This record gives sequence, structure tokens and C-alpha cells, in this order.
Amino acid sequence: MKLIHAKQGDLTDEETLVKQCRAGNNMARKSLYLVYSKRLLAVCYRYCGNLDLAQDLLHDGFIKVFTTIGKFEWRGKGSLELWMKSVVAHVCYDYLLAQKAKNEVELKEDNDAVDEATLEDESMAAQLTERQLLDFVAELPEGYRMVFNLYVFEKKTHKEIAEILGINEHSSTSQLHRAKYILSKKINEFIKHEAKK
Repeated sequence: MKLIHAKQGDLTDEETLVKQCRAGNNMARKSLYLVYSKRLLAVCYRYCGNLDLAQDLLHDGFIKVFTTIGKFEWRGKGSLELWMKSVVAHVCYDYLLAQKAKNEVELKEDNDAVDEATLEDESMAAQLTERQLLDFVAELPEGYRMVFNLYVFEKKTHKEIAEILGINEHSSTSQLHRAKYILSKKINEFIKHEAKK
């Protein structure tokens, strides 16, 4: 079977690549991995905050992609990547929830009020690289990071987040608020440090 070199946005090649993956073509699977692995690694890193663990989760995510690709329904340009990101995100939060249960670590429900942190220099904040922002997100405490990723990147509602994580909606709202506060502080500190250079 001939290997199809898929390129992002080339629907014919992507459609053929999916068909070949469904047929068990390992060259097609390798090609799919090469096209999407970097973007999916970024998703894993956002969730776990550790590059080695992110690479392990990416591996598990691709196994899940290859074993469930028969369920994928083509919905046009971008749908394959969106579906794969969803599969990988589920692998990540399933892993993190299992770790939470294993370690008996409760997601902290925090009712304390937090003052709103605002960015002191939004023009400087706009110059942050994607990598710097991902690093700041990765440094968040686990519960805050989970809620932040689900809300901001996966577009889940607080009700959906509460169901996924086994917490109440108020806790999801509170943890998102705290995550934003911590991120604002980190960005402000970074901006002040950069301004001194």
C-alpha cells in the first residue's frame, strides 16, 4: 500500500490517511503521527506540566487514536485534528484523575476570596511566546491546571468540568478564578523582570 504524505489542510490526503490507518497500514500511522505529534504534545504538556510525562501521555493518546479511528467521522477541514486533540485530552485527564485517586489527593475546594489580578502592561503580555504561556500554565497547581485547561482550551462549561472531575460547579469556578489570578501574577512578574533588562 502506498504511503500518503498528508499535509495540514489537504483533505484528500487526510481522508486517505484515515482510511489507510483504519486498514492497519503502519506507514500511514507513522505519517499521521509525524503530522500531528508536536501539536498533540502541546496538549499533553498543558495538562501535566512535565515534558517526560507529556511524551508518555502522547504515546498513550496515539494508541487510543489508532484503536478508535474507526469511530472518527469526517466533518471537513480541521475535524481530524480536533478529534485527535479531544482523544488525547481525554487520555490526559483520565490519567490525572487516576493519579488523584491513587494518591488520595483531593481537588481543593477553595472558598477564600481572591483579589482580581490584572495585567500591568498588556502590550508586554502580548509579546509573550506561546511556550512561555504554556510554561506558566504548566506551573499551576494540578487542580487549577485541570480546570483551566478544560475551560479555556477544551471549551467545557463549569457544569461539564464538575462532572468530569467529580467536584461541584462552585469549586470549578473558584479554581478557574484562582488559576487566572496566579497566571496574571506570573505574567506581571515576568514583565517586570523583562523590563529591567
